[in-house]
Amino acid sequence: MRAVVIEGFGGPEHLVHRELPEPEPLAGHVVIEIKAFGLNHAEMHMRRGEWAEAAPVSGIECVGLVKSCPGGEFPAGAKVAALMGGLGRTVNGSYAEYTRAPVSNVASIESDLPWEVLAAIPETYATAWTCLFRNLEITPGQLLVVRGATSSFGRAAIGLAVDAGLRVVGTTRDRRRFAALEELGAERGELEVPDLSRHIAEAKDVDAVLDLVGNSTVLDSLDMLRRGGRACLAGWLGGLGPIAGFDPLRQMASGVHLTFFGSFVFGTPGFPLSDVPLQDIAERVAAGRLRARPSRVFSFEEVREAHRVMEAGEAGGKMVVVHA
Repeated sequence: MRAVVIEGFGGPEHLVHRELPEPEPLAGHVVIEIKAFGLNHAEMHMRRGEWAEAAPVSGIECVGLVKSCPGGEFPAGAKVAALMGGLGRTVNGSYAEYTRAPVSNVASIESDLPWEVLAAIPETYATAWTCLFRNLEITPGQLLVVRGATSSFGRAAIGLAVDAGLRVVGTTRDRRRFAALEELGAERGELEVPDLSRHIAEAKDVDAVLDLVGNSTVLDSLDMLRRGGRACLAGWLGGLGPIAGFDPLRQMASGVHLTFFGSFVFGTPGFPLSDVPLQDIAERVAAGRLRARPSRVFSFEEVREAHRVMEAGEAGGKMVVVHA
């Protein structure tokens, strides 16, 4: 089968097309014929050697057709989505024609949506849904701030939150993107700055913050919450550097909740992928209630170029790769 292999850490030039054996059937696993897959910043960090783990074949998610499933959990030919469970980290992932994923990390996603749209759903929407409805425990009428809102993750979170009846404020580093946030249903855009809690009008009255910028802003996110409010750290758009000299006693706001979510836990006993209503999300996308259409679509031969676009910050939303 054709695959894209990481040959040495560094720039996109280290992504090389190779012929590899197809994955063999294995009990408790599903072999998937990949039709399309989404691109993620995690894969960029893996390619650079900045992630703790990186398999030779990257790619943490995909959509496609079941080729084999020895346990019978999924019938051959079924449409499915696969997400994490070691994909791209400890086992070869989705940058290939076929992959093998644990049953616990595979979900049915029957839909007439084109493959490139289905491919924009799994990682982005499963993670956003879990952050919002499990970690932040959002409820209708609340005020949510999404930091890093013009990322594919942020866009999905805005859509899900607005569809659930929340008021949303989104941040971006470029004022010209405010209109795009409002088109997604946000009340308004705010310029992303490290001390946003000192500028936002609703400071100390915010119910929840989804922080996708990362360690450089999470303490400030806590400062804008009302007492009992929740912040969820779930991205590192601002880089992977740790909080320098972190001292909770002196630096953290009192009476608020800080949570974290990383999609690498999907499929573990406490975080079954079946907890996420991917089928319902796909149906809401088909009905026009959620906007999951990718910003850019690349062919399998263009994976290196897709990484260049991602690294340059030119994605403008979720990018996907489709097989011919």
